[in-house]
Amino acid sequence: MLKRRVITAVILMLGLIGATTLLSSFNFALLTSVVVLLAGWEWSSFIGLEGSGSKIAYTLTLAVMLAGLFFLLGITPSAESIDSLRTSLILSLGLLFWVIALLLLNNYPDNAMLWNDKSKIATMGLLALLPAWIGIVQLKYLLVQGYLVLALVALVAAADIGAYFAGTKFGHTRLAPNLSPNKSWEGVWGGLALCLLLGLVLIWILHTYLMALSTLQVILLVLLSLTVTFFDVTGDLVESMLKRNCQIKDSGSLLPGHGGILDRVDGLIAVIPSFVLTLLFVFTDLD
Repeated sequence: MLKRRVITAVILMLGLIGATTLLSSFNFALLTSVVVLLAGWEWSSFIGLEGSGSKIAYTLTLAVMLAGLFFLLGITPSAESIDSLRTSLILSLGLLFWVIALLLLNNYPDNAMLWNDKSKIATMGLLALLPAWIGIVQLKYLLVQGYLVLALVALVAAADIGAYFAGTKFGHTRLAPNLSPNKSWEGVWGGLALCLLLGLVLIWILHTYLMALSTLQVILLVLLSLTVTFFDVTGDLVESMLKRNCQIKDSGSLLPGHGGILDRVDGLIAVIPSFVLTLLFVFTDLD
């Protein structure tokens, strides 16, 4: 199992780096659309859709909405940028969803009757996946070389790695025993520390080699590094809540040794709205 996990992780990492740095922004948007559709197929299991027809219908609904967003945001092969105002509005909706989702975590499972409905969980999937897709595509358009996308993924990975090792070594105070018994507050602080450390390094590189940053911009980016861990944990726990609700272990089996796509990107999709909104503000201030 460990060997399969390592091989899959290496393939995913190389594929991510290649796709992010080599593809054009439009082709990157197309590729990430496919990933979102696969994640949507997995989300249909959270909804409780068992037949292939129902799952296909949900995935097609997601596909139609993605196609509409290509048009709404002006994502075309010749476009050098996309509509940042509309992007910000959708990202703000996504951020609001994750804040509300955090409130739901506090009283699980007592509050399950408030959201445990097929239509509500289906809507949750749209609010989680569509803003995440828009955000990561916006990052690619902001810097076509793809470094912002890679920075985002690296920060989330740092939060996960720091949480794993700190939790394994020092963890004893349970974070959310009803959702994920293995997670601890010590793991959260370890993830926060490593993510902040990497964030400081990335900020220094940005300031030194790409663009001069003001004091306010540096402060905002440092705070952003802190919020990455916060939303990473939120996304992970929300997926755990949904899996427990429908009594499944993994969201899928597409990635050998890792489960499904959602099992790998649950924290990432929760981080994207706040991350991209902050960068849009910082880059606008630079302009």
